[in-house]
Formats: sequence, C-alpha cells, structure tokens
Amino acid sequence: MDQNNNNPLAGFFPNNHALEAAAYMVAAGAAFALVNVSIQAVTMRYGMASSSAAFWQYFIAMLCGLPWIMRTGLGVLRTANPLAHVIRVAMAAIGVQFWVAGLAVVPIWQAIALIMTSPFFVTLGAGLLLGERVGPSRWFATVLGFLGGMIILSPWSDGFTSATLLPVVAAVFWAGTSLMTKRMTATESSQTITLYMLLLLTPINAGLAISSGGFLVPGTMAAGLILFAGLLTIMAQFFIVRAYASADAAYVQPFDHLKLPLNVLAGWIVFGFVPDGSLWLGSLLIVAASIFIAHREARNDDLPAAAAA
Repeated sequence: MDQNNNNPLAGFFPNNHALEAAAYMVAAGAAFALVNVSIQAVTMRYGMASSSAAFWQYFIAMLCGLPWIMRTGLGVLRTANPLAHVIRVAMAAIGVQFWVAGLAVVPIWQAIALIMTSPFFVTLGAGLLLGERVGPSRWFATVLGFLGGMIILSPWSDGFTSATLLPVVAAVFWAGTSLMTKRMTATESSQTITLYMLLLLTPINAGLAISSGGFLVPGTMAAGLILFAGLLTIMAQFFIVRAYASADAAYVQPFDHLKLPLNVLAGWIVFGFVPDGSLWLGSLLIVAASIFIAHREARNDDLPAAAAA
C-alpha cells in the first residue's frame, strides 16, 4: 500500500501517525462544511432539485479523479477486492436513502444530532469486527463528543417519533462504510477506494435525478457553486481515506465531531445564522474530546498497526 506517495501531509507529521490522521479528518470536516453550504445555497436560494444537485456534485468529483487514471493508467482501478468496493458503496448509498427519507420528516437539527450516533457504531465495530483495541480514553472521547453534539442540537426538545429512527439507521450504514474503508486500506490505495466510490455512486445518483426532475442547473451562480462542491467532495473523500489509512478507526472517529462547529461556522458566514449559547458549550466538549484523544495518542504513540499501513 502507498505510504508517503500521494500523501500531502506526510511532511508535516513525520513519524507521528496520530496527528496525521487527526489532521486529515479535520480537513475532511472543513471541506464537507463548505460542500454543505454550497449545496444548501443551490437548493434553497436557487431552487435546484436536491437529486440533481447530488448528481452533479458527485459527477464533477468523479471527473476530477480522471487525472489520476490518465497519469497512472488503469492500474489505479486494479483491485483484488471488487466485491468489497461494491459492498462499501452499497452501504453508503443505503445510508443516503435513509438519511434523505429522514430529512423529509425529521427536523434538520434533530436529524444531524441522531446521525452523530455513528461513532458509537464505528467504535463498537472497530473492536468486534476489526480487532482494534478500544481503550477507555477512546470511549471517553467518543462519548464526550457525542454529548457535545446533543447539547448543540437538543434533539429531545422536538419530541421523538418512529420517524426519528431513520437517521439512526443511516448512521449504522455509514458506520459500516467507515469500517469497510479502514479494512480496505490494508490492501487498497487511497486513490482506488476514493475513485470506486465516485464511479459507483454516479449511476445511482443519475437514476435518482432522472426520476425526480432531471439534470437542470438553474443559472451560472448555481453552476459555479456545484462545481465548487464537486471539487471539494473529492478532496474530502480522499482526506477521509487517508485518515483511516493513518490510524485506527476507533481513534479517528472522534475527530468527526468537529464537523458540527465547522458546519455551524460555515452556515453563520454564508446564511447569517447566529447560534444560541448551547452551541458554545457543546463545541467546547467536542473540541476538548478531540484535543484530549489527540494528545493522549500522540504521547503514547500506540498505533503500530497504522505505522505499518
């Protein structure tokens, strides 16, 4: 597997895989925050159908991956585990369907809070399925970050119905996608995993777009935002794969909590949303959890499996 080749952060954290993995996950969260506000802008402000926006976002991301194929040939798509790629993308696609179904009936803040249960499934699966050591510090960081998300989003205030289970099911499938990513990085390159995700998602998104409004892009500004979102999508996907290639899944997952303050910040800048006081307490817990686990792992350097990846 590739180690330092095509690894833009390798020079910043020599021989420190813990900090490298954390930096990749934070970078992915920042990229996805920009993606989210771009997609929200084209759908809310410019009236673009969400299925069409999703198609163009991932289609552009796929096109951005073509230079990898042109530079390295078809070798970047060579894999000994085609079924693993299909299963990984299928789980991601099923998760998207449950997530979209949940968004149709569950308030957005409640849905995002429920999707934050994904780290619990990742941590559990990392111990039971991947054989990773899940120590008390990792459990503590995951729980602390999750509590921060609950405080920010206050899902209990809206009242739960059976429909609130839909985002939880999405969280389960997306956790499975993360675990598959970690398992596959042992034998597959980051580029191969990322490109197969994009290549297989494109026909799925195209089918959904055709069935619900087509591929219309309403204007130049919307086209620019979609292009921006597509470019950032492939960057974020690559960052996530590199994060899981650099460290254990149970260690990397708590840093995913940082997507909350990053998304809130992006939403405030673009849409003028001013959060209430609960945001700051929740963000404090999330950042504290991430700093705690990063400091502990970097000090103990107990990631021999990642060093060999």
